Amino acid sequence: MITQIKGLHHVTSMAAHAQQNSDFFTKNLGLRRVKKTVNFDDPQVYHLYYGDEFGTPGSVMTYFPFPHIAPGRPGTGEVGDTYFAVPRGALKFWKDRLVAQEVSGLDESEVFGEKRLRFDGPDRDSFSLIEVDNDSRSGWQSGDIATSEAIQGFRGASLRLQDSAATSELLRFMGYQQVDSQGNHSRFAISGGNGADIIDIETLQQADRARPGAGSVHHIAFAVEDRAAQLEVRKALLDTGYQVTPVIDRDYFWAIYFRTPGGVLFEVATNEPGFDRDEDIKHLGESLKLPSRYEPHRAQIQQQLEPITD
Repeated sequence: MITQIKGLHHVTSMAAHAQQNSDFFTKNLGLRRVKKTVNFDDPQVYHLYYGDEFGTPGSVMTYFPFPHIAPGRPGTGEVGDTYFAVPRGALKFWKDRLVAQEVSGLDESEVFGEKRLRFDGPDRDSFSLIEVDNDSRSGWQSGDIATSEAIQGFRGASLRLQDSAATSELLRFMGYQQVDSQGNHSRFAISGGNGADIIDIETLQQADRARPGAGSVHHIAFAVEDRAAQLEVRKALLDTGYQVTPVIDRDYFWAIYFRTPGGVLFEVATNEPGFDRDEDIKHLGESLKLPSRYEPHRAQIQQQLEPITD
């Protein structure tokens, strides 16, 4: 069994409009934009990162805003809800705030004993705010959002699958243990994780496969401390029969990728070197940062990118 994974590192989704995306996460949700860069495989598309003050692994929601992308169609073989943790008692503040902002899809519920508020993102992305006790993480204090209400990071995420058996086995191999079940939902958790350490599986045997598009999660990344731990995880996955990519330098972390039995793309990312490797902490996410191979083409790339105003 793999023991190096400590929870989520980041979740990466797709969007239709860069400005709308940036406004929603920084103004509506009060997260900090910690990096403004480009898709390493398509430099005409931004890669935007939002999180806490430092972009701590386990807090970072990231987006590829593809101009003219069609909306996604929810279904199986994808990440369903992305869960954010908020302090106990904060849901009333968030409900009032999101109602005032005319955010759609609001729904209050209690699942696995946790109070949650579900809502839609700008591309009908599916999110939930979950009240969590004894979370030592501090949210980014932004504008009219106090630290007593701020999003502290991820709580976890859910996977929508037609058949959960093989992915459940994979999660156990990755260090997760099943801790609860409720109807067609099963909950897995890592003991002693980074706070972003919950994965729920929703089994939908009769549902159609998802169609990726705006609002869909592209991949979900799990955190390991460093490159040595990542290499151990990669070897364990390869030895078990998974097809895993070589280690890829993403400037702010190193990454490996593999496809799960249920069709979801998993990544394992390092906590090092972090988002301050090329920007001072006080100015994270302000300037367009490019991978070194694209720096000679900066002027052309900037002309093709939609301007983002803060």
